[in-house]
Amino acid sequence: MDIDNTLAIIDATPLVSIDLIIENRNKEILLGKRVNRPAQDCWFVPGGRILKNETIKDAIKRISTREIGVDLADHNPALLGASEHMYADNFLNEPGINTHYVVLVFVIELESEIMATADDQHSEMKWWNKEDLLADESVHINTRDYFKS
Repeated sequence: MDIDNTLAIIDATPLVSIDLIIENRNKEILLGKRVNRPAQDCWFVPGGRILKNETIKDAIKRISTREIGVDLADHNPALLGASEHMYADNFLNEPGINTHYVVLVFVIELESEIMATADDQHSEMKWWNKEDLLADESVHINTRDYFKS
């Protein structure tokens, strides 16, 4: 798909995406520091849009493999619920086009340690305890909202 078509879709419709709350045995959450828009320069859970004709399981596999270097599709992802994220900008920072996501949020509780590696969308990956991520404003509000109760 070319850039003009992608921007037209972003301008006209919400995107369906997946966010992955990945929790290790120490109850820490994996976050990546984003280098691209939207949510640039913020810590965020791994995630991404679902592609046309892609199953949810295949999307979890693609997103986790790309963003952290580990296929988590068979690690019993549990649907936490749905969320909406709205951003004033878009991935190209094209003026006048905002981004609207309808997000399926999955929790993956790891039984063993993984070595997460950052991709080209993240400058680094880091495990956070819930208290610290809730208190740190560099963690995007949409991520912090997942842990407020």
